Amino acid sequence: MQKILIIGAAYVDVIVDVPQLPTTGTDVRGNLQSYRVGGSAFNVYGATTHCHAPADLLVPIGTGHYANLVRDYFYQHQIPVKLSVKAGDNGWDLSMVEPNGERSFLTIPGVDQHWSPNWFYNTDLSEYKYIYLSGYELAEQATADVLLTTLARRSVESFLLFDASPWISRLSPRTIDQLLTDHVIVHGNATEIQLLVPDQPTLEQQAAAIFHRTHSPVIVTLGARGTYYYDGRHAKIIPAVSTTVVNTIGAGDTHCGGLMAHLLAGDSLPEAIQHANQLAAQIVARSTGSLLTSETLSDQTTHLK
Repeated sequence: MQKILIIGAAYVDVIVDVPQLPTTGTDVRGNLQSYRVGGSAFNVYGATTHCHAPADLLVPIGTGHYANLVRDYFYQHQIPVKLSVKAGDNGWDLSMVEPNGERSFLTIPGVDQHWSPNWFYNTDLSEYKYIYLSGYELAEQATADVLLTTLARRSVESFLLFDASPWISRLSPRTIDQLLTDHVIVHGNATEIQLLVPDQPTLEQQAAAIFHRTHSPVIVTLGARGTYYYDGRHAKIIPAVSTTVVNTIGAGDTHCGGLMAHLLAGDSLPEAIQHANQLAAQIVARSTGSLLTSETLSDQTTHLK
């Protein structure tokens, strides 16, 4: 049991530079930057691959225009397609990047929002030490029930790394109760962590409240300040790596992938966070959201139409 399982989605990202986000009734002119394969799970896989960590990417690839783009990309880059389904098309999103590198998304969900128990038939959960899951996959109650019921059967020695994501506010109380159990490492930015435990006023109290339920490290990314962690004994900030921010797409995902890769390699939690900070600094300094490749869909023979 020395592998990482990454569960989630592969999307097509339409990335547009904008001077500022549009407000109601306004018209903002954008500059089309690129089309890319993305999604949190895909970006996490890019980080684990960059670190040469053994990892499997379990994302549904369906039927339709966007699914075909994703499938062709996987084949061309020799990424194993482990879950081919007929439940619908893959999703896509419009990623709007402001001059300071901050990004906002308009997401059109796809087949990843409709997980079925039989999608795990060819996956032996006992093989994995770390399993990644994002809040993006838990917004729909039926899908959350399938995923969390299935993952409850993982090895008692394994850890679920839960990436809160901007969709954390959409999770039901039932989903949160199912999620916050032993051996769940919670990872998110300060806003996401606060939304997860809104009754706690400070970051330190929020992390302690989560740890009380999971008995596992709580990881909070703080942008240029670095990364805060609480492991039941220590509460510290590991400083960020100074860099020039081009855009922040994939920063949190890359941080999660780097963290799991280095924990799997035997690094201590502070060491793993330090390496994850370095990888996140790499990703925000480039225009892509993944360390897997810098190639865009428009660099290939396939184009969106």
